[in-house]
Amino acid sequence: MWANSHCVPSPDWLTSKQQSKEAKHVTNDSKRPLTLRDVSDATGVSEMTVSRVLRNRGDVSEKTRQKVLEAAKELGYVPNKIAGALASKRVNLVAVIIPSLSNMVFPEVLTGINRVLEDTELQPVVGVTDYQPEKEEKVLYEMLSWRPSGVIIAGLEHTEPARAMLAAAGIPVVEIMDTDGKPVDAMVGISHRRAGREMAKAILKAGYSHIGFMGTKMPLDHRARKRFEGFTEALAKEGVEIEDREFYSGGSALAKGREMTQAMLERSPELDFLYYSNDMIGAGGLLHLLNQGIDVPGQIGLAGFNGVELLAGLPRQLATMDACRQEIGMKAAQIIAAQLEEPDAEIEKHVTLTPTITYGDTLKRR
Repeated sequence: MWANSHCVPSPDWLTSKQQSKEAKHVTNDSKRPLTLRDVSDATGVSEMTVSRVLRNRGDVSEKTRQKVLEAAKELGYVPNKIAGALASKRVNLVAVIIPSLSNMVFPEVLTGINRVLEDTELQPVVGVTDYQPEKEEKVLYEMLSWRPSGVIIAGLEHTEPARAMLAAAGIPVVEIMDTDGKPVDAMVGISHRRAGREMAKAILKAGYSHIGFMGTKMPLDHRARKRFEGFTEALAKEGVEIEDREFYSGGSALAKGREMTQAMLERSPELDFLYYSNDMIGAGGLLHLLNQGIDVPGQIGLAGFNGVELLAGLPRQLATMDACRQEIGMKAAQIIAAQLEEPDAEIEKHVTLTPTITYGDTLKRR
């Protein structure tokens, strides 16, 4: 089955091959954080020297410094900034790493996380990556250095150093928003490929066949890319292709949606349906069409994604799909809390929620 739960209700690398092999001998099967000893064992350098290098103190040769830094990076080792008596303990913080706070999706996820953690001693602390893999790596490094009790991080795609840090952290890790891939530890989200396929089926069933697509540039927006892949796959099975498409970078804005919709319909006036990668640009497209006196959904149908409640005040309700944001946050926090309370307990770690289509006023039902 696709769904396990329902939303409603509910420095460079090592220069020698031998060094690389030595580093890879260090494993973390016991779910413990890596220590200075692990880096020392991987490099043949004393723990004191490793400490000096990682704290950037003391007289250490450049060759040794590079050897230690490169091994630490490959292992995913993160130095512990907690001093004194706290050095061997965890703090009651859960690192929550998300791509944006301006995107309305993620505050709802945070609400779900907080609803669960407020009944525990754990507190969420948030880091923002701006959809940049290198920034995510930096944020993760800094947050792990404070030894949180768990990590909740958006998405399944990360740099190799980031994945190494997550795997070596020795704490519960939950990747959220997406289940189309293999997690480091646990994952909670929806299948975005399935979401794209389901929307395509609904559009075709309603009788639309000349379809345009508007969305974010996709090399970094992996979830939007997967929805697009699922969408085009379902269309292709019925012999339908997207006839026009446009991708943009930047925030999800009403103004951008109006601008792109106007430009696309001037290029391709025969289109009878517009599918947007998110509700905000979809709402901008709807406002443009209503301003032009175009019959929606008779002449042109529209659909977005995310089920943003703020848009309930629009003159017409945009067809959309709920991404189960708050429930994703709650279930991720529940996994973290449960693992910390009973580390050996059997916990469902791969949770796929089922989003539902809301037809609104912009998608005909047949």
